[in-house]
Amino acid sequence: MNLQSEPVWLLVSLVAVIAFAALNAAYLVWVERKGAGHIQRRIGPKEVGPFGLLQPLADGAKLMSKQLLVPKGVDPVLFKVAPILVLVPAIMSFVTIPFSETLVGRDINLGLLMIFAFASVNVLGILIGGWGSRNKYAVISAVRAVSQNIAYEVPMLVIVLSIVMVSHTLNLNEIVRQQAGFFWHWNIFRLDLSLLMPVSFLVFFVCMLAETNRAPFDMAEAESELIAGAFTEYSGMGFGVFFMGEYANIVIGCALAVILFLGGWQCPFGVASGWWWFLIKLYALIWSVVWIRWTYPRTQFYGLLNLSWKILIPIAFVNLILTSAQMKLDNLF
Repeated sequence: MNLQSEPVWLLVSLVAVIAFAALNAAYLVWVERKGAGHIQRRIGPKEVGPFGLLQPLADGAKLMSKQLLVPKGVDPVLFKVAPILVLVPAIMSFVTIPFSETLVGRDINLGLLMIFAFASVNVLGILIGGWGSRNKYAVISAVRAVSQNIAYEVPMLVIVLSIVMVSHTLNLNEIVRQQAGFFWHWNIFRLDLSLLMPVSFLVFFVCMLAETNRAPFDMAEAESELIAGAFTEYSGMGFGVFFMGEYANIVIGCALAVILFLGGWQCPFGVASGWWWFLIKLYALIWSVVWIRWTYPRTQFYGLLNLSWKILIPIAFVNLILTSAQMKLDNLF
């Protein structure tokens, strides 16, 4: 098989992306449960395989063996389409993520724009799943998810716009190349671009937590209030696909943070760069997402919206203005 052939390479890339997404979805659940156990002074999964490493496989087999029920009174088309709208765009986004300079499914010039375009479909899947379920808890969850997504996508996009302005490109590979060298060349430390670059990273990270419905911003699920949120009426792999999509979006969000701010596959010491550095940074951020979930309590819904509209959006626009002013001064002098 000639891997240089474009159709063959695309097919191989798609299979690899699906396998990577499925493996992450399975074992990030294990990391989540083990992390929660240690943070809460308990053990976590330990019975199925050494250290419970086979627990994700057992859980997957259990979900696949369960019947996918379509409750009476739901909209059958919307009910079945919703999980697909959550998972497929997330998998497609992986195709343009550069794990190294050469290890990328498709090096697209508008890769950053493509990821945000696909990410916008995720909330549509949650909305359709909640609305189509004809369950009051699921509908409330869907409305919350849409409100939260609108609120936090604004500061995230403004922060990303400032990165695009200084990079002059939407190509993810090119953004990483411009951060080559020692770690102080990474965008998060580039105070010559904007004095608020470290703050920009924190704003982006908080928005990523909210966009993926992670604690303390998991108001769309809020088990104590809404049972299982938009997923309340789902069973078997319908429920499983939603969770695969959620963990896939976490990986994509953390991968974007690594690419835009932390140098991507670049080594912090300017030598021996490669895909392993990308994965080290990626999983360090993913672990911080898990740690935050089991450390901080869920916020109140209006507090969640106020944080975005009253604090994060003004900070994002101030950063954009400072970045524009810095670029103008650089051009003048």
